[in-house]
Amino acid sequence: MTPDTRIYVAGHRGLVGSALVRRLQAAGFKNIVTRTHAELDLEDQPAVRAFYEKEKPEVVFDAAAKVGGIGANNTYPAQFIHRNLVIQTNVIHEAWRSGVKKLLFLGSSCIYPRDCPQPIKEEYLLTGPLEPTNRPYAIAKISGIEMCWSYNREYGTRYLSAMPTNLYGPGDNYDLANSHVLPAFIRKMLEAKERNDAEVIVWGTGTPRREFLYSDDMADACVALMSLPEAKFDEVLTKYQPPLINVGCGEDVTIRELAETAASVVGFEGKLVFDTSKPDGTPRKLMDVSRMFELGWRPKTRLREGIGKALADYVGRR
Repeated sequence: MTPDTRIYVAGHRGLVGSALVRRLQAAGFKNIVTRTHAELDLEDQPAVRAFYEKEKPEVVFDAAAKVGGIGANNTYPAQFIHRNLVIQTNVIHEAWRSGVKKLLFLGSSCIYPRDCPQPIKEEYLLTGPLEPTNRPYAIAKISGIEMCWSYNREYGTRYLSAMPTNLYGPGDNYDLANSHVLPAFIRKMLEAKERNDAEVIVWGTGTPRREFLYSDDMADACVALMSLPEAKFDEVLTKYQPPLINVGCGEDVTIRELAETAASVVGFEGKLVFDTSKPDGTPRKLMDVSRMFELGWRPKTRLREGIGKALADYVGRR
C-alpha cells in the first residue's frame, strides 16, 4: 500500500474498525473510505454493489460484524449467524466484482474448537466441536475464511484472513447485557466504586483463561500484514491453506486475574463474588501467534496499561 492507495474500512465505527482508521491515518494513508450504517447498509447487496462501483477501493479491511459476549450470543443466535453471513458475503463478493486488489477479513478466535490443544494453531481449524455458546457466530466467521480462500483459488483474488484474540480498547461496547467480559468488568467495577458497593458479581468460576489484545495493537498488526512487500504477501497466501493468521499477544490470564486487575485499575476495593450458576464458556483460548511474530510484528501494550487507556476512554464518553 502507498499513501494514496484507496482503502475501504468496513465497520469503521466499531472497536476494530475505528482502531484501523486511527492506525491508517497515523501511518499517513490519505485516501480512506468509510460509510456509516445510515449511509450504507452492508446487508443490502445492491447498495454494496453500487458503493463499490462508485468508490472503487483498491484495498479493503472487512471489520464489519455483529458482535457480543456470551449473553448476546445466547440471546440472539439467529441474528449472529444471519447478519454476519450476509454482511461478509456482500463485502467479499462485491469486492471481487469490482476488482479490489487486496482484502483482509477479520474474524475471531472463537472459530477454533472448544477443546483444542493450547496454544491454538491455525491448523486446528475444523478439527473438533465448537463452543456451543458462540457456535452461530463462529460458523459465520469460518464461512468468511472459506469464502476468501475459495475466491483466491477460483478467481485469483488476494484475500487474507486474520483472527484476533479477545480485543478491548477505545470505542468498545460497554452494554452490560451484550458486551464482552473486559468492558463489562470496567463498567461494573467503576459503577460499583461510585455507589460504594461492597461486592461485584462475576459470571462463572473465574478459572477459564483468556488472552487479551489492545485494539490499537491489533490494528497495527493488520496494517503490517497489508503493507507486506507484494512478494511476501503472496507467499503468505500460498504458504498457508487456508490463508489464515492469528493475531494476539501469546499470553493469557484467568478470568479471576482479569477481574482483579480491572478492579485494581478502576480503584474498586470491594469483594469479587463468582456466580458459578453462569456459564464459563471455553476453558482456555490462547492463540499461537508464531506466524504473525515471524513476520516481525509484536504487540506494544501491556494488559494493565491497556485497561487504563480503555477506562479513560469510557469515562470520557459517558
